[in-house]
Amino acid sequence: MTETPTGIAADEGLMQSQFVVEMDRQMRAIDPYGEFDKLSTAEILEPFILTKEKRQAIPLVGDPDEIVVARIKAFYNAISAMIESECGLMAVPLVHLSHEGFGRVVITVGKLVVLDRSLRDVHRFGFPTISKMKDEADKVLSVALELIGEHSKVAGL
Repeated sequence: MTETPTGIAADEGLMQSQFVVEMDRQMRAIDPYGEFDKLSTAEILEPFILTKEKRQAIPLVGDPDEIVVARIKAFYNAISAMIESECGLMAVPLVHLSHEGFGRVVITVGKLVVLDRSLRDVHRFGFPTISKMKDEADKVLSVALELIGEHSKVAGL
């Protein structure tokens, strides 16, 4: 492991994983002014990492800003892109949030809902480490692919 300028311990194998590469791609896609061009992958993903100290510094009640909402969308877009690459069917994410930070994310493949998750307190959206973020994405991906396998006719519609 190497220590990055952001203080994230970056495991080279983890940083080359399909999910982390896709997250990097999604985050760079939402950068209209090219500010991320000079940043490393670890630096781009650093805002997703909320250590215990960072989480405690965020108030319990708060409204998400558009940067946090963009991060949430990038996370679920990356999962959708991975679903597409694994099964060859288009996965469509839908993120709906209230101004107070409550809402829902749904990912569909054809007419099949492969993820339906309630979101709350999204102003505190983040993971303790990049590895934990990847683990969460892998869990969602495996459940989605299992559902697609079981209900392939519905997913193909």
